[in-house]
Amino acid sequence: MTSKENMGVRMLFYLGGLIIMTLGVAFSVKSDLGVSPISSIPYTITCVTGMDLGAATIVFSIFMVILQIIILRKQFKMINLLQLPIGILFGLFLSFCCGLMVYLPEPSGMIMKFVLMLISTFIVALGVFVYVAAGFVPLAPEGAMLAICKMTKFKFPNVKLCSDITMVVVSGITCLVVIKELGSVGIGTIIAAVLVGNEVKLMTKFFGKRIDKLLGVNFDADCEKKDDNLHAIKKTNQ
Repeated sequence: MTSKENMGVRMLFYLGGLIIMTLGVAFSVKSDLGVSPISSIPYTITCVTGMDLGAATIVFSIFMVILQIIILRKQFKMINLLQLPIGILFGLFLSFCCGLMVYLPEPSGMIMKFVLMLISTFIVALGVFVYVAAGFVPLAPEGAMLAICKMTKFKFPNVKLCSDITMVVVSGITCLVVIKELGSVGIGTIIAAVLVGNEVKLMTKFFGKRIDKLLGVNFDADCEKKDDNLHAIKKTNQ
């Protein structure tokens, strides 16, 4: 495979992964059991303001890029500004996928809600697996976590855990204060927090090397040299 062909396949994987992820988020919203931690703040914005979830996600992405600039200061790389158009694209994908959910019947009971939530965790995990494999620019929230890792020397899994907990707590308190209910936070949030990462690890274990070979990416070698991009996330999932 030529370099140009390789880049084209990687881009398809990257965009495909983003679309798959947004579909998974849309399923979690449909389940009405709470969204994953990383989507909790955008969904909280939606619950509080009535803003479209895709638009709220774009606003959140912009905030996360600004946070990276504050954290990294002179170490902030201009290439990370690509997270802005990627965040906008992700938000547009999310609006589209949430729009598709109107064609699904409302879950009639708790069992169906759990089924939708479990489906959403698998779809989100698949999207993460595919988009991370491409090795392009991370989404802004993950970029912010990587920025914290870079400046504090803490490991990515620890930073992600603290970040997830913080976002869930902020979302829960905000919803309770403003709309008098948990809103974006529920049992589904806990399920997603536990399952998505483990599902990504299983996918990486069984299919990671095949995907890397297909895309012509050697993450093991790159991880030893870089810690400020998707390679760090990829290494975490192995």
